[in-house]
Amino acid sequence: MSADQHPTKLIGQNKKARHLYELLEFLEAGMILTGSEVKSLRASKVAFKDSYVELVRGEAYLVGMHIAPYENAGYSQHDPERRRKLLLHTREILAWTSKVEQKGLTVVPIRMYFKRGKAKVEIALARGKKIYDRRDDIKNRDIARETARELSHS
Repeated sequence: MSADQHPTKLIGQNKKARHLYELLEFLEAGMILTGSEVKSLRASKVAFKDSYVELVRGEAYLVGMHIAPYENAGYSQHDPERRRKLLLHTREILAWTSKVEQKGLTVVPIRMYFKRGKAKVEIALARGKKIYDRRDDIKNRDIARETARELSHS
């Protein structure tokens, strides 16, 4: 079994990202987490609302992602909205930092999953869609749905 074929368990997905952004490039990143955060992720208690990746001085941070507190953590509870450091190669961070600064792009989390027992987050370099782009996407989806419906009835 090669490295890309390992089973993954999906924790959560950012469903709005594909609607709001045009996704250009993807990367897989590890995260520095506390024990109670990992336990909460195993129960899929994560919300992507308004989360993004901040690239600062050669480091990447996941900002605004809500990982719900773990009920059985006792006194050592984590802050649900804290900034979490992402584990990426320096060259990857620097390449994306230059693209974000020059082209006005942003970095958003797409999905979170466990791979080989480690929590991973898939992040994407994204360009914000304009409202008319979103309308075009909806129109094309409706046309495809109608076409599929007509073909299945005939």
